[in-house]
Amino acid sequence: MTPARAAATDAVECEPGIWFMTRQGTAPAPGHPDDLADASGLADWRAAEFLAGRALLRELLAATVPEAADDRVTLGRNGKPGLATRPDLGISIAHDRGHLAACVAVGRAVGIDVQLPAEKLSDGLVRKCVRRGRERLDALPHDDRAREFAWIWTVQEACVKAEGSGLAGGPWTVDVPVGETSGRWKGFRWRSLRDRSDIPLSCAWELL
Repeated sequence: MTPARAAATDAVECEPGIWFMTRQGTAPAPGHPDDLADASGLADWRAAEFLAGRALLRELLAATVPEAADDRVTLGRNGKPGLATRPDLGISIAHDRGHLAACVAVGRAVGIDVQLPAEKLSDGLVRKCVRRGRERLDALPHDDRAREFAWIWTVQEACVKAEGSGLAGGPWTVDVPVGETSGRWKGFRWRSLRDRSDIPLSCAWELL
């Protein structure tokens, strides 16, 4: 599998005041004390994934808003993360099978999602999530179809993460035309980071 072009050490500013980082792997790290406390009680594999995501977020904060890098991460409604003393900063973390992503935005809510293509893609799920261009999607070879659907799903997930509604917000209702790289949903703009990553990766942020 081709590694993400945005892997893994540099913060990328995809829009003014909005940065993301990606990484592959969940190698053990010392961990921030607050994050270690939050991970206690999780299964070992889940704790490793959780702590790797938090570590990536803190690395991104250190590179972009360093005074916030040690702040406590709190969870709001539907599990939306925030910073205890910096409510002006939007943050988001995503992970899928060892691929990690984190995003930080100044003065606005933000969401990010990363998704590897599914080995088996349900036709029912495609019908539920894809409206415009589904015939074009269904005409693709299996691997290309699964990959294109993963790009769509990352947009849908990023949007509801930015909104703070999560799965309760019905990500499948976010209308993402097949092949589109940017658009709007409610009070948010979304962007598929196809020019930055070979792994399906999308970001959404609040419009000001």
